[in-house]
Amino acid sequence: MKFKSIAISNSSAQSTFRIRQLAALSLTAMLLISGCGNNTATKAASTSSPAASPSAAAEASSLPAGDKLNIKVSFYPMYEFTKSITGDLANVEVLVPPGVEPHDWEPTAKDMADISDADVLVYNGAGMEGWAQQIVDGAAGSDLITIEASKGLQIIEGTEHEYEHEHEHSHEEEAAAEAGHDHDHDHQHDESATEGSGHDHSHNDTAVSEADHDHGGLDPHVWLDPVMAIREVKTIEAALSAAFPGNAAAFHANSDAYIAKLEKLDQDFRAGLQNTKRKDFITQHAAFGYLAQQYGLTQVPIAGLSPEQEPSAAQMAKIVEFAKANKVTTIFFETLVSSSVADTIAQEIGAKTAVLNPIEGLTEEDAAHNLDYLSLMRQNLEALIQALNE
Repeated sequence: MKFKSIAISNSSAQSTFRIRQLAALSLTAMLLISGCGNNTATKAASTSSPAASPSAAAEASSLPAGDKLNIKVSFYPMYEFTKSITGDLANVEVLVPPGVEPHDWEPTAKDMADISDADVLVYNGAGMEGWAQQIVDGAAGSDLITIEASKGLQIIEGTEHEYEHEHEHSHEEEAAAEAGHDHDHDHQHDESATEGSGHDHSHNDTAVSEADHDHGGLDPHVWLDPVMAIREVKTIEAALSAAFPGNAAAFHANSDAYIAKLEKLDQDFRAGLQNTKRKDFITQHAAFGYLAQQYGLTQVPIAGLSPEQEPSAAQMAKIVEFAKANKVTTIFFETLVSSSVADTIAQEIGAKTAVLNPIEGLTEEDAAHNLDYLSLMRQNLEALIQALNE
């Protein structure tokens, strides 16, 4: 069974596209003007490579005494990854304001000006920031260095529901057995390549919904898998070290220290989720595909890749049916968006709700308690362990 998609009107999509076009033209003009200025970086780096361009690396050096890099990052995980690498050598600022859901955020004219004045822009990529590519294109020939953290990672399609595929494959296998035919599923999982790219769960029958077009049908939530987060940190560090070789030793040392924390996080996830009583969990939107694949779980999302997508009555009914059939006791919701849908399903089946945080931004409460990516991921681990052992 497959869930129906919710379409976005053409007029809305065209309006968003026009806004992005105007924003890109605006930034291009700003970058042409600022290209003659005094940015610390000496040359733009293309996103065709995760690191800065060779010519830029050759010309760049360490920062003058007392100077700091001016780095803009798209949203919170990019901030923590980048700041953990640069330490006191950079001022790192997040473009998406605290408490704002980043999927549909668009840069203002002031944001565009801030980006044009920056030395470096770090963004996740994989369709997470719908505005980023036009900024990257507009930055060509300027002093702005752009770093796509997910460059080189294996990005999965995120519009299918994993449990539906399992059910479909089970039915196919039963039919094949009855007919006496071999049914070969080409779903190989190369465990040795896990660190490099995660598991390949692409499906031939993927139907991309209009609601997922901002991501191009791809799942950008790679930072929620600690192994993939390590790869993103390495990509950012390599690009910064190539662009500013005089500071490469400091960047590398800081990166190693932070990666050690991520490796411990991965070990704890692996140990905590290895022997749980159940392996499937229902969550508000399809943000946890990489995490599920990495640790042998099955994500059952209520909505698609966008947390603002409202499920239809038919989708709600199918989720309720699945939850009852599998005796699900916890429905996960998330911060930054309304929990009303999760609450409705939980009430229908007599389950409780709990937070599973996609860490797309910090709430005021998170900031007040000095929470960060690592601590929020550990909260996610605790929530999953509890829900999957009930």
